[in-house]
Amino acid sequence: MVFESIPRTVRIILLGEPGVGKTSLILSLVTEEFTEHVPPKAEEITIPADVTPEQVPTNIVDVCLAEQTPEQVAEEIEKAHVVCIVFSVDKQETLNKVASYWLPFVRDNSPEDYRKPVILVGNKIDLIDYSVIDNIWDIAEEYPEVDRCIECSAKTLTNVSEMFYNAQKAVLHPIHPIYSIEEQELTERCKRALTRIFKICDLDGDGLLDDYEVTIFQKKCFDTPLHLQVLDEVKSVIAQNIAGGIENDCITMKGFIFLHCLFIQRGRNETTWTVLRKFGYDESLELTHSYLYATIRVPAGCTSELSYKGQQFLTQIFEKYDRDKDGMLNPNELKNVFSCCPRIPWHNLRYTVPTNEKGFLTLQGWMCRWTLMTLLDLQNTSAYLAYLGFNFLENDTQKSAFHITRDKKIDIAKKQSSRTVYQCHVIGPRGCGKTSICRSFLGIAHKKIKSHAHERGDSADEACISSVNVYGQERYLVLREVGVARVSDPLQPAEVNCDVACLLYDVANPRSFEYIARIYIKYFAESHIPVLIVGTKGEALITRQEYILQPEVFCSKYQLLPPQIFNIRENKQDIFVKLATMAAFPHLKQFASFAGENSSWWKAGIGVAAATIMGLVLIKMLNFQKW
Repeated sequence: MVFESIPRTVRIILLGEPGVGKTSLILSLVTEEFTEHVPPKAEEITIPADVTPEQVPTNIVDVCLAEQTPEQVAEEIEKAHVVCIVFSVDKQETLNKVASYWLPFVRDNSPEDYRKPVILVGNKIDLIDYSVIDNIWDIAEEYPEVDRCIECSAKTLTNVSEMFYNAQKAVLHPIHPIYSIEEQELTERCKRALTRIFKICDLDGDGLLDDYEVTIFQKKCFDTPLHLQVLDEVKSVIAQNIAGGIENDCITMKGFIFLHCLFIQRGRNETTWTVLRKFGYDESLELTHSYLYATIRVPAGCTSELSYKGQQFLTQIFEKYDRDKDGMLNPNELKNVFSCCPRIPWHNLRYTVPTNEKGFLTLQGWMCRWTLMTLLDLQNTSAYLAYLGFNFLENDTQKSAFHITRDKKIDIAKKQSSRTVYQCHVIGPRGCGKTSICRSFLGIAHKKIKSHAHERGDSADEACISSVNVYGQERYLVLREVGVARVSDPLQPAEVNCDVACLLYDVANPRSFEYIARIYIKYFAESHIPVLIVGTKGEALITRQEYILQPEVFCSKYQLLPPQIFNIRENKQDIFVKLATMAAFPHLKQFASFAGENSSWWKAGIGVAAATIMGLVLIKMLNFQKW
């Protein structure tokens, strides 16, 4: 079923047989007194927002069958948000017409995929001394769009304002998306939404809401504190009505869902809707687009990274779901993390981020994967942070979880990168060992790299990420494989643009170096991108390359660092540190300043250290001024 979005103005229409008191109800509401002589039809009335309980402007439309054709009435129904069908409690025939004519008429003139909420109104209860509610509910069972039934009196003003207030509520806080009247139970969609909300509010992940967690929930949802006495009464009601609703003096998931069912059964739909909307749900109980996707623009030349606030939130999520406190998320724990999300957003973690020997995600791997997702798919990262409750727990939009770096041109001009995540493209011919070097970066043992080499082709367009230290500062390095089948095959701009390039050749293959030499000359010789040439399979016998310049001479001519020989058996990490350092200081791409003059390395390191110290001093000064 489709549910309409909340309107800015509520339009109420009153239908019913002549003489049931439709016009009298409207005039009694407006004048707060009963008028014996009323016109056949009241003019459309607009009630300002500041005098309505929900603070929403309300239009009330009267219908007179003597003055309007069925077609005109149908048009008014189409424009209305909620329909009040009035009958006289002392005249059974008017109640009979509700089921035989008016309800079918309203349904016939409503969209097929949306049934307008209906309020059944029994007027003139001052004329009888009994209730007809039971008879009304018999009719309502046939028509699920009936939101509620109200008995009132225009003459004594009994329940008149309540009738119109409930008509407003039927639009602003509709019952049908969240509650099945036929089954006397919350809808499945509502249960799923409340389950996600419960998990977010369960701060320690123990499956229970303790007093502190309930207090935080109450404060953030309703902006009012919850007194302990009231909380004790709520827990007492849960304990008396549902088994397993309270455990260790805490509210269980079962108790939490029961509580909202009780709210709705007592006519307090607005309580549940306030909670649902606070957590981003619309009238169809789907998370809204604006809730999931923060408006963030990443200009050309800039990248997206996690802010300190985003890192802190994700660290807390990891610790919450690491139930056995072993510093890793096993498959069940990882599944639990994303149980309130559409799906687990990642696959192939073992070959993407650092894991333990079993492939379980460590905290380092967890942060690496989120960092990679933020870099490559910011909008999806924004959505998953919303699913996990960032907006509610941090009381802010996901925008504060991200940091947009400055333009790379500025980094080059200032001779130092402001980024903490560096993109390195690993480029080389097929079979040169791109996949092996990427997996060794993740700490995968040599034997396992060999035994699982068939699981992913050497030219697979995938990225892996891990952290490295650049002069004592933790940075993230992203390695992305770029395969080259033939030298003549052009590289796309996205395959060239990066923070640092790693050109690989097979030292045992005499024709391997020619590939990357030509690639360097064509794409990188005139660029600002630092380049490191690496000879793989260093454990093999080094063969003379069939190229006009040998690798050492080539690097010297183009003022590059000498070729770095990588032996997969040794699995040394110094090459990755060099790559990250070159990305951090792109002006040191020249061989003379990078390799020949070691003082440049020291100067760069001192610069980083000095910047860090000055930052700490400034923070302390600012904190002192606040005090």
